[in-house]
Amino acid sequence: MKKLKFLALAAAVLLMGACKSKPEAPAEVASTDNIYQFTVQDGNLNPVSLSDYQGQVLLVVNTATQCGFTPQYTDLQQLYDRHHAQGLEILDFPCNQFGEQAPGSNEEIHAFCTGNYNVTFPQMAKIDVNGDSASALYQWLKSKAPFGGFDTTDRIGAYLDQMFRAQDSLYTQNPDIKWNFTKFLIDRQGNVVRRFEPTDKMADVEKAIAELL
Repeated sequence: MKKLKFLALAAAVLLMGACKSKPEAPAEVASTDNIYQFTVQDGNLNPVSLSDYQGQVLLVVNTATQCGFTPQYTDLQQLYDRHHAQGLEILDFPCNQFGEQAPGSNEEIHAFCTGNYNVTFPQMAKIDVNGDSASALYQWLKSKAPFGGFDTTDRIGAYLDQMFRAQDSLYTQNPDIKWNFTKFLIDRQGNVVRRFEPTDKMADVEKAIAELL
């Protein structure tokens, strides 16, 4: 009887040891396929990790200072004023690829925007958004939210649609950025939620932002 008890005890000890030595299941790794994987440059060419904005709702915009859509800086600043405290951040990326409508240095662009539109949201270094020189960030943004078409009920939207269609009847199938002030909305987990073309109504942009805040 004592021998049986000893064998049972020994088996229990071995079983406990086996349980303790069993490797733990690896912790679930958060997806790296989000905007936080990218590093960009601010207007002074300092690196900025977009992981610094984790947990915030982001609106990423390619801008220009001499465009017909440049007055949207006013709308963007108003959005920022109304929703920044709730977690909205707007990231401004000047781009000179559309009619060369963003000339000047980063410093000159910043001075123009603060002097004329009282911009207070972050302005990054000038970048390319299309072509071989397109930033990695914009290549990713376009892959997540391809071009969805201009609002042709808008006069300028209809004009842009006709202009691009005359150049390429299949232009809508190309995910490239079509013009200045295209906007990408990013949720608090770093995922692209929606793409807005420059002719989309700012009221629609604000409504979509409010749903994420």
